[in-house]
Amino acid sequence: MSASAPTAASITARLDRLPASREIWKLVILLSLGGGFELYDLLMTGYVAPGLVRSGIFSPGHTGLFGLPDQAAFASVTFAGLFVGTIGFGYVADTFGRRKIFTWALLWYSVMTVIMACQNSVLGVDIWRFISGLGIGVELVTIDTYIAELVPKEMRGRAFTVNQAIQFCSVPTVALLSWLLVPLDPFGIAGWRFVAAFPAIAAVMVFFIIRIVPESPRWLAQHGRLDEADRVTSMIETRVAAETGPLPPPGPAVAEEHGKAGFGEMWHPPYRRRVIMFVVFNIFQTIGFYGFGNWVPQLLASQGAGFSKSLQYSFIIALASPTMPLLFLLFADKVERKWQICAAAIGVAVFGLLFSQQTDAVLLILFGILITGSNNLLSYAYHAYQAELFPTRVRARAVGFVYSFSRLSTIFTSFIIAFFLQTFGSGGVFGFISAAMLVVVITIGGFGPRTRGLALEEISH
Repeated sequence: MSASAPTAASITARLDRLPASREIWKLVILLSLGGGFELYDLLMTGYVAPGLVRSGIFSPGHTGLFGLPDQAAFASVTFAGLFVGTIGFGYVADTFGRRKIFTWALLWYSVMTVIMACQNSVLGVDIWRFISGLGIGVELVTIDTYIAELVPKEMRGRAFTVNQAIQFCSVPTVALLSWLLVPLDPFGIAGWRFVAAFPAIAAVMVFFIIRIVPESPRWLAQHGRLDEADRVTSMIETRVAAETGPLPPPGPAVAEEHGKAGFGEMWHPPYRRRVIMFVVFNIFQTIGFYGFGNWVPQLLASQGAGFSKSLQYSFIIALASPTMPLLFLLFADKVERKWQICAAAIGVAVFGLLFSQQTDAVLLILFGILITGSNNLLSYAYHAYQAELFPTRVRARAVGFVYSFSRLSTIFTSFIIAFFLQTFGSGGVFGFISAAMLVVVITIGGFGPRTRGLALEEISH
């Protein structure tokens, strides 16, 4: 316990003075493992779609919704579920706590995805895909707020980088499983069903993760549970001190300004400007990220790769996803987050246009890796940035609200990408993506505040 009565400001100061240690990294890694299943579930859309066509559930032509392929509808209902989950239920982590919602959202989407894997009709697949998306949307918001609040201010960037590296291990995992299983029928069961049911492992892992990861002390303090916040902080301090030796004294205590934990709070200065900035950003950033990530096999096929080769090349490209974020450790906490986002958007645009001009396998893979790396930088940086810009009392609600617009955007983006791919090929797809990335650069570069090295409470002022 602390020597004097704990306050929300003193809890913050004690957390932010902690050095990087195995204890802090352990918490980040465990939360990231939970998020890895969520990302696997999210990105498997493009990988299992060929298997759904092969099984006769999806039609190979343009007979789906709005005359576009069934894959477009499949991707759209996924993001419709994410949209409803983030905008409708993102606030629950502010109300009930980060730890509890992390647990239940993880269980929700893992069970619902297994049910989806058992379906035999387009309608059944799409309905259960939508329902599982509700849990994924809530989980994404909760993990971002959880990590931002647990780690010291000087390592927030690196924490989100490691978070992304671990989560993106799911990309080569889903790509490898799809490459090996989607063309086959192991034990007489369509391979795509095994790929889709893989997140069931998360339902088992959650019980081990939640025994170790504590509730956010910042959340406890903001809800008046100061003694609990003090006990959790003391436990973390004791474990860190056992590794690193005596801890430095806490810095100046910074308290959050008073405000109400409601929807209206987001529309008070300075948060209103940040909300509008991130709404615009999220509408357009998802065009680059999912416009490539969810369509890798199809984009490769449009460049001349066959069915099996496109899955093989997709797996090789996917190997970049968990490795690229480790390079970002070199500058994650040294360069302002806003400029990292802008650099990533420029990379997606340039490398995407170059990708669309290639037919050689080596060059397709090379530029595919560079697009993936740029998207990884974009993803890590904006996940950290979003969680930094809002106060603890409405962090999950605000992040959920602005993030939901990326989900809404992707519902329509799936159809737009399908249209451009069918009509103009991959060149048209990446022309569309490049225009979206220009909007990202203008929005974040022109209006984003600085956050590097600042306490969350300082940023919220």
